[in-house]
Amino acid sequence: MSGYPLPATTLDEAGLRPGQVERLHALIEGHIAVGRYPGAQIAIARHGKLAHFKTFGAAAAGRAATDESLWLLFSNTKVIAAAACWILAEQGAFRFTDRMADHVPEFARNGKSEVTIMQVITHTGGFPSAEMPQAGWEDHAKMREAVCNFSLEFTPGARLHYHGASAHWALAVLIEQVTGQDFRTYLREAVIAPMGLVREMQVGLDAHGMAHAVDMHEPKEGGVAPLADRNTEAFRKAGIPGGGGYATARAMVAFYQMMLAGGTIGGARLLGPRTLAYAIRNWTGDMIDHGMNQPMHRGLGPHLRGTTAGIRGLGSFASPGTFGHGGAGNSYCWADPDSGVSFAYLTNCRIPDPWHSQRLDLVSNFVHSAII
Repeated sequence: MSGYPLPATTLDEAGLRPGQVERLHALIEGHIAVGRYPGAQIAIARHGKLAHFKTFGAAAAGRAATDESLWLLFSNTKVIAAAACWILAEQGAFRFTDRMADHVPEFARNGKSEVTIMQVITHTGGFPSAEMPQAGWEDHAKMREAVCNFSLEFTPGARLHYHGASAHWALAVLIEQVTGQDFRTYLREAVIAPMGLVREMQVGLDAHGMAHAVDMHEPKEGGVAPLADRNTEAFRKAGIPGGGGYATARAMVAFYQMMLAGGTIGGARLLGPRTLAYAIRNWTGDMIDHGMNQPMHRGLGPHLRGTTAGIRGLGSFASPGTFGHGGAGNSYCWADPDSGVSFAYLTNCRIPDPWHSQRLDLVSNFVHSAII
């Protein structure tokens, strides 16, 4: 772990019950044994120290997963992209209350002139079903054109509906507009490199990342099969801002420890505490997210546990201020300000609900119940 920003500790020293973590291990090993997913990786950190890190199973057919394996984050990537926006807002490049079209004039097309950056990042922008053609992955002129041509499906701000494959393309265009850099370069230089995680967190894989990327899978009759369109070099290189990042579990818990520490990690400061307090706030109340069919308590990137009866992914036992994000059918990462714990659970199979959400509640609750 040369260069990794968190020092190591033990579960006992971190005030975490080893027995509950062992139950989590047994759950994951059981999932692998019955063919739910080929491999997984988990990490737990507390108060700026890495308390637990473990890798399970296979990265791909005939290839074991290792501690250096990079796991497809799917929508966990959104929080990395959001962090870049937090930094830019802190530096005065824009305000979240600005209209997107104030910075990207062509975004006003198709009735979007009043859409704010806040609405885009909180999934209330009005274009949840918009899609980016593959031609826009590498040709960023085409990316910008596609984003500006997105069409509204409802009045911006009137409804909460997860923009899983659209909002963060718009944010990528905004990042490129105000920085003059490829958004992948900016994420690496402004967010990932200062944390010391360039080999363990990548949005747009380099040669090292390509060599360590796990293959993503999906359920098939009698087991799982590779999810072909998510295992290509083109996809891995694209660094799709809302769903194409890769990381280790220990990188993700370090990222969330940075947020718990008020914007610092390994002696470096990325952000100020007030900026993080603004970003990691419930901006959508108990509105139903029509993409999830439940309240999601959206912040400017992560979502929060809140006090509703249940919450997707963060664990029903979580304290109300716990915040994090998931990846479609495969993963979740979160942090709990009350305890100082951050947790990452990454797998390499995209499994639909209801099983996906049910297992996430078990997985996260084992960690919440380990905290003493």
